[in-house]
Amino acid sequence: MKKVASIVLASVLALTLSACGAAKEESTAQSASGSVGEKYTFGTDATYPPFEFEKDGKYVGIDIDLIHAIAEEEGFEVEIKPMDFKGIIPSITSNQLDGAIAGISITDERKKVVDFSDPYYQAGLSLIVHEDNTDIKSPEDLKGKTIAIKKGTSGANLADEYAKTYGATVKYFDDSPSMYQEVANKNADATLEDFPVISYKIAIDPNSKLQIVGDRLNGDFYGIAVAKGDTELQKKINEGLKKLQESGKYDEIVSTYLGSAAK
Repeated sequence: MKKVASIVLASVLALTLSACGAAKEESTAQSASGSVGEKYTFGTDATYPPFEFEKDGKYVGIDIDLIHAIAEEEGFEVEIKPMDFKGIIPSITSNQLDGAIAGISITDERKKVVDFSDPYYQAGLSLIVHEDNTDIKSPEDLKGKTIAIKKGTSGANLADEYAKTYGATVKYFDDSPSMYQEVANKNADATLEDFPVISYKIAIDPNSKLQIVGDRLNGDFYGIAVAKGDTELQKKINEGLKKLQESGKYDEIVSTYLGSAAK
């Protein structure tokens, strides 16, 4: 009888362990196939410090750190795909990207084709000229002048307005460094750039030959873009962003790059 009892007990234990193992495997499979651990591809413009740039072979900056922190909070993975800024929105609308974080100003025009997260940073455009320039103090002084600008940006839209209003000429470039250099070389009279971006550049590069003139020209807010109708990803981003703001992690990330000029 003892031998039979032992065999029965061993069988019960084996079935129990087998069931537990199966349950664990099923749970793991469900986790892997669910939202936890899901991977999203985000586009960025890696020539836009302090929000995104390459350093020591890695992509860093406010936006890069922020999206990774949001992903950690919400349990998904992020793949960063660098590209020209002008190609970011079209890549989202053609389903080549799940989203983008690249200092993208929230505008009514962009909201027609993509959805945005809650605003996460107020930037605002500034007017930038050569450090030796004394003629240009405001947009009104751009009459007959040449503006260097990066394609596809809110700055480009404003430059086009100035061209119509003040008779300025606009020269377009694919990246920010090129338009900066055009002004530094005196091949263009001015450029337009987001205040925190140009402030950071001038602060870290004493040889930039650039200066900011006048007040901020507008008060653009940055948002994280996702495909139109992707409410699931939009919700994850908003919830993660809110948690970071409440915990103080958001301020920590911004201050890492902008210091006392963080806000």
